[in-house]
This record gives sequence, C-alpha cells and structure tokens, in this order.
Amino acid sequence: MKFARWIFIAALSMCATTAISPATIAAEPTGRITILYDAFGADPAMTKDWGFSALVEVAGKRILFDTGDNAEIFEKNVKAKGVDLTTLDFVVLSHRHADHMAGLSHVLSVNPKITIYAPKEGFGIYGSSLPSTFYRKDDSLPEEMRYYSGKPPKIMEFGTAWPTANFQLIDQTTEIMPGITLIALISDLPGTKELKELSLAVNTPDGVVLVVGCSHPGIERIVEAATVINPKIHLVAGGFHLVVATDDAIEKIVIALKDKFRVENIAPGHCTGEPTFAALKKAFGARYIYAGLGTSLVIGPDINSNVRRGEAPALDDFAVYRKLASRED
Repeated sequence: MKFARWIFIAALSMCATTAISPATIAAEPTGRITILYDAFGADPAMTKDWGFSALVEVAGKRILFDTGDNAEIFEKNVKAKGVDLTTLDFVVLSHRHADHMAGLSHVLSVNPKITIYAPKEGFGIYGSSLPSTFYRKDDSLPEEMRYYSGKPPKIMEFGTAWPTANFQLIDQTTEIMPGITLIALISDLPGTKELKELSLAVNTPDGVVLVVGCSHPGIERIVEAATVINPKIHLVAGGFHLVVATDDAIEKIVIALKDKFRVENIAPGHCTGEPTFAALKKAFGARYIYAGLGTSLVIGPDINSNVRRGEAPALDDFAVYRKLASRED
C-alpha cells in the first residue's frame, strides 16, 4: 500500500503562537494508530479500564501518546499487542490527570532515557520553574522570616514525581521535529480551568491527523487551531470530553465537526461518551472509525480500508447514562 509523504503542521496556542515554516517528510510504508488503553473494546487479550493511551506510528517515528490509568494494566496491554517500548522515539503526556499518565512508571522502567513531552505549568507534576519575582517581598522582616533568607535564586526550580525522567516541557504550540507538532491550549471550563493540554498533530497531503487526549480546552478549539494551517482535517482520534454532556451540547459539537470543520474521518474514544459515540456514528456513517481497545487505525489515503465500522456502544436512554457517568476522567 502506497502512503503519501508527510508534511508538518503548526497551530495556534491559547497563550502564544510559534511560527513554523512548511517542511516535508519522506514517504513511509506504513502509518497507524494503535489503541493501548481504553474502557471499551473487544480484544480478549487486553484489559479494559478508564484511561487512554495510543501508539502513533507516523513518518518513521514511534510515538507513545499518554500511558493510561494503571501501570500494571498498561504493561499487560502493551505486551498483548507486542509493543516494544524500548524503540520509542518519544512520549507525549497530554495533561496531568492520572488516567493519562499513570503508566509512565512502566515506560521508564524499560526505557529510562526516553524523551517525554508534557505541558509546562507553574507548579506542574512534571517539574517546572518560576522566576523568584513571582512572590511579593518584605524587606522589613528579619532574615529568618524571609524565604531563602531574603536572597532567593533568580529562577526557582520545582520538583517532579519522576525526578530522573527526561521531560521536555511545552508552553506553546511547538514543532518538536520536522512534520510533527504539539498543539498547546488551556482549558477555560469549570473544573479544569487553567489546565494545560497537548494534542498531537501531523499534516499530511490527505489533511491533518489529530490525536487528542481529553480535549479539556474543547475539541472545537483544538480542531480550529489545526485548520489555521490546513483547513482539511483528515482524522481526529481520541477523547472529546463529552462523557456527561447534554444532548444539545453533543449535537452542537457533532454539527461543528461535520459541517463547520468538515472533518473527514472520526475515531472517538475514552471520555467522548457513549451518547456522543452514537451521535457521531449516525452523523459520520461510513466515516466513523471504531477505535476500541486493541484496534489499529490505518493512517493515509486508505484510512477507510481494513477497519471496523459502526460498532460504537449504543444507548436507548442517554439521560440514564449521564446520571450514571458522573465521574471525572
């Protein structure tokens, strides 16, 4: 199967934008996204659990996007799919919630030097730094009552839950290597306000391929950021964070993805929610790609081949589901 060449994508950040010049990546024989962690699926060799992880193989790179909610389950699922974590090019952690990063301990146990891209936050779990000018000072206090005895370092470094890990912290939309870009946005929604999240984007001749973790900043905003560079969105895969959304909110998002942004293929998972699975399946028809645990999605012009269609969970009563699914992801 012949796959087209890949070129990079740049996108807007909520805080700032990094200008990137077009680049070209040599043609690759394969491209796929393999779902390693999710709460729905049909592979008997894998364990379903709330969380998300996917192996993204594009442009000659092997990228682990998120690591699930439980290190033991993540390890089991990785082994079930025969994934070699020692040959990864890098890891992306979309955001700081445990159901996307708990499996990192297993990754580091087998590949301790791997580069890990994560959002930069003032007091982030991945490590961070701030200029000591961030806090007010009072010279009238005695030395023993002052931070650092009144002589703080110019830059204050803060620790991480993984002190030996090789974190590269992303503060704005960044081309991390030719053809591969991380879109950095910030949530302004209640409950996750100021939460930073990274989405993985690759711009191909067929259009942009987006892999999203939870879409806390809003799936519309993430897709819109991608369309600034290329209005053609070939595939969106991952969690859309509509698990407890009302029918009206779901309808609005579905219409935007299908009619406003003209997304060509949709492969929802994780926190997208069962009612949204059903609504997207109805709206996209044959362009709805089942992305259950263990599924491998083809990336490229033949994305419609060799994939299962229309097998998302369905519900007779959306209201009952939302009442039961009140947990945070």
